[in-house]
Amino acid sequence: MCDANRGPFLNVTSEIGKLKAVLLHKPGKELERLTPEYLRELLFDDIPWLRKMRIEHDEFAEVLRKRGAEVLYVEDLLMEILEDVDVKRTLIHDILLDCRIDNPELNEMIFSYIFEKNAKEVAEIAVAGLNKKDLPDLEREYSLTDYVNRDYPLFINPIPNLYFMRDPAAVIGNGISINSMNTEARRREPMLIKYIYDNHPRLKKALSPVWYNYTIPHSLEGGDILVLSKEVIAIGCSERTSANGIEIAARNLFAGNEDLKEVMAVQIPAIRAFMHLDTVFTMVDRDKFTIYPGIQDKVSVYKLTRGKNGVKVSVEDDLEDALKKSLKLPAIKFIQSGGGDIITAAREQWNDSTNTLAIAPGVVVTYGRNEASNEVLRQNGVEVLEIDGSELVRGRGGPRCMSMPLCREDI
Repeated sequence: MCDANRGPFLNVTSEIGKLKAVLLHKPGKELERLTPEYLRELLFDDIPWLRKMRIEHDEFAEVLRKRGAEVLYVEDLLMEILEDVDVKRTLIHDILLDCRIDNPELNEMIFSYIFEKNAKEVAEIAVAGLNKKDLPDLEREYSLTDYVNRDYPLFINPIPNLYFMRDPAAVIGNGISINSMNTEARRREPMLIKYIYDNHPRLKKALSPVWYNYTIPHSLEGGDILVLSKEVIAIGCSERTSANGIEIAARNLFAGNEDLKEVMAVQIPAIRAFMHLDTVFTMVDRDKFTIYPGIQDKVSVYKLTRGKNGVKVSVEDDLEDALKKSLKLPAIKFIQSGGGDIITAAREQWNDSTNTLAIAPGVVVTYGRNEASNEVLRQNGVEVLEIDGSELVRGRGGPRCMSMPLCREDI
């Protein structure tokens, strides 16, 4: 159990076990640093309204609490570890290194400025970035880089995608995968998670192995990782997750998790409309999955098992048969988003209709705007808890994307 005095805190052995503890990030000042000029670079299609976004996120968190989940916030955990001066010093150093502030004089000035801040302020800078105008006038020699980038407003970029907590890390069994992000805009996110893992007592580092590290050069993102059971994990091979990353993760998991029998690699088209496996396919009950109908004839499935060289790969016929065999089920149900209607499904998939968060077997959280997809879930015996997502969805992610389960009850 998550709150046991002994044993690991982290424990996720399925997608659908009752959610006991979850890590979120409430959108903050980092979203106010989005401008039209840099939207694409920061992976947004539009500029959200932050005040409304925070109200919607609070509603999401409250739904989880009411169903028995403890909600932790990454900003709170980060602030708590930054009370340690050594942790603060090292994190600031690593952020400046990540931002490639190579001018020694400028680096020292920015370091000194941030180091004088309290833990809460440093945590905010780590997420929201640092505007050049926030610093006092700096008397120094300007480098060529300073002159060339003089119109760029920031010393440290914001990380506005952090509220999609699913991607930078994923709990698998009693361990954690601290992921290697595909895009430059998100590469600071797993660094912050690693600092929390290394330094916060709640996560019980000594009892929870690391399956993957963000320093590995092959991308692996949490939106592609689905823990189907103790024995089976599905990982999407997608726009954001590489085949190399999947194989490395599989080797590490096979070496350290004796319960795991196979990793199912599900290859989907590498396009932004799909992005991660969980944008087109999620588990909602023991034998039920919601799926975007436009993807069913576009996937390839491979089974990774233990082999002589660490991993053996075999080709599966199709996703449905692979799931039945791997989960030892006589049948499974694919619930098509949009009620199976091509146009409705495409519209609602853009608004993350299949990105459902299961908080217990047959109980999911979804955006209320996806009316057709929610109705077909209910028709198939799934309890649907709707939240408003008019602003949250502008970052291209749904309830599953916004949550990092830390502990679920075993099923």
